[in-house]
Amino acid sequence: MTSAQIVPDSEHRGLVGRLPPRVRAYALLARFDRPIGWWLLFWPGAWAVLLAGGLQTRWPLILWFLIGSIAMRGAGCVYNDIVDRDLDRQVARTASRPIASGAVSVKAAWIWLVGLSLIGLVVLLQLHLPAAIVAIGSLALVAAYPFMKRITWWPQAWLGMVFSWAALVGWVEVTGGLSLAGALLYAGSIAWVIGYDTIYALQDIEDDAMVGVRSSARAMGARVRGGVAGFYAAAIALWGGAVWLTRPDPLALVALAPVALHFGWQVATLVPADGANALARFRANRNAGLLMALACACVGTVL
Repeated sequence: MTSAQIVPDSEHRGLVGRLPPRVRAYALLARFDRPIGWWLLFWPGAWAVLLAGGLQTRWPLILWFLIGSIAMRGAGCVYNDIVDRDLDRQVARTASRPIASGAVSVKAAWIWLVGLSLIGLVVLLQLHLPAAIVAIGSLALVAAYPFMKRITWWPQAWLGMVFSWAALVGWVEVTGGLSLAGALLYAGSIAWVIGYDTIYALQDIEDDAMVGVRSSARAMGARVRGGVAGFYAAAIALWGGAVWLTRPDPLALVALAPVALHFGWQVATLVPADGANALARFRANRNAGLLMALACACVGTVL
């Protein structure tokens, strides 16, 4: 078994590097070294709780969503790496991943996947039955995601459905059912995910072309900046509809201005040919999620 390597886009490299090699391999497999992933999975659920008016009475639910996001994002990454291990060996950026490099066996990865899923089960048990049923409904989407890059040019759209699912769960949990406002919040989140994951895919565009992996970044080609701008604009428009249905006041829409400006900055400063620039713009969506959360809190809280 080879030792696990800290990949180029790891965050907190010093902390991860101090872990024992065997422990480090499992931490890297679950992407604990890259917290951006669980933040992006967490934010849509937090938005739903806040926009639906749950800040004052359901705030513990937001903490449960954070725990669930860490565990289930980790489980999803393990599953993705099990399925993609042969492809990962052919791409420079992913060849050092624990399964692809041999640092973790496939059998051990499955055991780790089950352990992370059990943490997700604990979070699931905190939900009322309608929301729990909605949450379970995401499993089919999660299971199919690793195969999307083989059969469609838009795997980012499928990822959008997966990473935005917590918005539906949170809305149903707080309100007891799904409404048009909740659906628009979810749809806007899908557009957001397509935008930021297209930026992320720019890092691998050359390797993806060589091994035949499809992505929205490859599909857009030279029009990628305009494409990302279009999806970000769609996100703001859909979220605007959700905000209006929640509080039909023009001033409520102003709450979306900071996140809209942040999207504009991302697009204006994006350099598609620069992988480091693309990674930084992708990671900036952690802040975009926070700005959207503050907007939802302002609109959803009855003063």
